[in-house]
Amino acid sequence: MLWSAEKAKRPVKDGERKRLFLRVGDEVSHSNYEQWGIGVVVEVMTSSIPGGTCLARIRFQDGQLRVFDNDMDSERCCYYFGVRRYWNPSHGVNVLRAKFFSLKG
Repeated sequence: MLWSAEKAKRPVKDGERKRLFLRVGDEVSHSNYEQWGIGVVVEVMTSSIPGGTCLARIRFQDGQLRVFDNDMDSERCCYYFGVRRYWNPSHGVNVLRAKFFSLKG
C-alpha cells in the first residue's frame, strides 16, 4: 500500500482516537512510589501517526519530571503501572502547584 497525500489529510475516525487516561492539570500519585508525593500533569503529547504513542509528563513533589505512557488501550499505560488520579485535592497541593509553576522574573 502506497502512502498518499489524500490519506494523510483524512479526518481521524472515532476508532483511531486515543483513549487518554490523564489530562493537563490532573493531580496524580503513584501507588508503588509514595515517596514521590503528589504529581501534576504538565504536558500531554499524542502522536498523530497510527500506532504512535501518547505520553504524559508529570512533575512530582520530589521535584522530578517523569514521563509515562498515557494510552488506556496500551498495556504500558501508566494506569496499569500504578499511576492514579488524586481525588482529594487540598490546599497543600495548590501551594506546591504554585511553587512548581511560578514565573521567575
